[in-house]
Amino acid sequence: MTKTELKKFRSLFEARQTELENGIGDREALTVDASPDELDRIQHATVRELAIGNLERESSRLRDVHAALRRIDTGTFGICLDCKEDINLKRLAAVPWTRFCIACQEAAEHECKPPWSTFERSLLSAA
Repeated sequence: MTKTELKKFRSLFEARQTELENGIGDREALTVDASPDELDRIQHATVRELAIGNLERESSRLRDVHAALRRIDTGTFGICLDCKEDINLKRLAAVPWTRFCIACQEAAEHECKPPWSTFERSLLSAA
């Protein structure tokens, strides 16, 4: 990977890091509201759950961005952590913080995915 490409990725990550850090600071939706109205409590709980999900996703993405910046600093950015081969630039353009090439990512996802979901098993056993 060229120095120009690395600089481009570093700029992208630094901008994304700033954006995420500013977004994570907004935690007003996480407050618990003690409304006497049941519908208001349900609505606030739903909004709170959505905010928690967003916070978790943004925190995870921020960790990914930090890790990518560390890989740039150590000279390992763009190299698959599993097979040690170069990650295709098209993949990096699509998912810049990725740690794995497509083949290793697919293999990891395939290993973690159960062959049959609980729902599918229940359908098979009912038949």
